[in-house]
Amino acid sequence: MNNPWLPEKHRILDIIEETDLESTFVVEFPNASIRHGQFFEISLPKIGEAPISVSSFTDSTVEFTIRRVGKLTNVIFDLAPGDDLYIRGPYGNGFPLESFKNKHVVVIAGGTGVAPVRSTLKHFLHHPQDCKDVYAIAGFRDPSHTLFENDLKAFVNAPHFHTTLTLDNGQKEGFKEGFAMNYVKDIPFQEWGEDYAVIIVGPPVMMKFTAQECMKYGVQEEHIYVSFERKMSCALGKCGHCKINETYVCLEGPVFPYTKAKTLMD
Repeated sequence: MNNPWLPEKHRILDIIEETDLESTFVVEFPNASIRHGQFFEISLPKIGEAPISVSSFTDSTVEFTIRRVGKLTNVIFDLAPGDDLYIRGPYGNGFPLESFKNKHVVVIAGGTGVAPVRSTLKHFLHHPQDCKDVYAIAGFRDPSHTLFENDLKAFVNAPHFHTTLTLDNGQKEGFKEGFAMNYVKDIPFQEWGEDYAVIIVGPPVMMKFTAQECMKYGVQEEHIYVSFERKMSCALGKCGHCKINETYVCLEGPVFPYTKAKTLMD
């Protein structure tokens, strides 16, 4: 009988530096059964463990975009391709891509919130038949904090994508000034009837006000999905670290329909 608390060792295949503080770790993970929006618990023996969202995956690999912010991540950043990470998962509910089929898909993400939606955007990039089109808004703090440069270029150039890149501060070619939510007004929601789905990921305050901005332009809240980057610990609904009211984010989330999420904003 497998021990659900026991992580397994997997080899790092590549490390892609995104910013001064963030890198994407490509990890060997054969026969993966992962849903877009799920997370893993990543650990190193005698150091610690932390929940990390999946930023991309294939049939044989999984990618984690990690920020260097503490004891565990400091040690992870000292690793190199060929070294091992210990992981368990995937955990939680992902985005219901099957229900997005043949719809207009809107993805609005801010900062590191782009990481949990990256695999979803890449799915629709490579499978245009699965949607009518994609409206993507990705906002970053400033030029030094932009992530996934190559992917952003691909989203901008894809004929079925309508991509807006924004910076809260500073200037950069191809980016507009201001918060991501400022450009919700450019999305033609009122032309779509019921054939659309909206994904919003970022800090809780960003998700709250972006959802309100969408609804100001006619979006019905049952069409909105969000993802909580909440501190999960056990990922099995036992420790209570991620609990909001009576909801365990690690089990029922991290992806929630907004109709549920609006009661969890804390």
